[in-house]
Amino acid sequence: MIAIKFDDSISPQDYLEQERHRPIKHEYLDGEVYAMAGTTKGHNLISLNLAILLRTALSRSRCQTFMADVKVEIDHQKYYFYPDLVVTCDDDDEMNADSIAYPKVIIEVLSASTESFDRGKKFQCYRTIPGLQDYILVSSQTYLVEVFHRTQGDRWLLDTYQGIEAIARIESLNLDAPLADIYASLDLSRIADEKRGDNLEI
Repeated sequence: MIAIKFDDSISPQDYLEQERHRPIKHEYLDGEVYAMAGTTKGHNLISLNLAILLRTALSRSRCQTFMADVKVEIDHQKYYFYPDLVVTCDDDDEMNADSIAYPKVIIEVLSASTESFDRGKKFQCYRTIPGLQDYILVSSQTYLVEVFHRTQGDRWLLDTYQGIEAIARIESLNLDAPLADIYASLDLSRIADEKRGDNLEI
């Protein structure tokens, strides 16, 4: 979650060196550095559910799933982002590296403060990654998953899955992801009712 922009422009090499010693994560956008704030418990639970689902489904493949603390490198060190989850199936992504250069699937769990960035500038940057096949946005406010799948000619096809009974399809991994599993242990209808109740209070 991008929160604070630092005024001084730095090189990607300086960013990477400083990031190794910082207690707070930062994202890098072409010389500009942004600090990242924490997430809600709901956001964290959705990310964990997704990580368990992906790791279990891909356990017999050469694909690896990472969450939260692993950066994605874009456009030869022009950008570095920390997606909520990322899947790589490329042997060139070394296990000892602190960033992924060849992601196949990237997942962002949306929050009110980051949704416009995740849909806009971040997706624009992610689309420049040649091997990226699926970009997935997961709502933390309602049962909703949006899957952007890359097709021929670098066109992106959007499939929307809504409702707890829906099953999202991640085509590049040949994987069906039930929303009931993605949102397991999280009652968003109750949270919505509580918010409506708060709004009615005088």
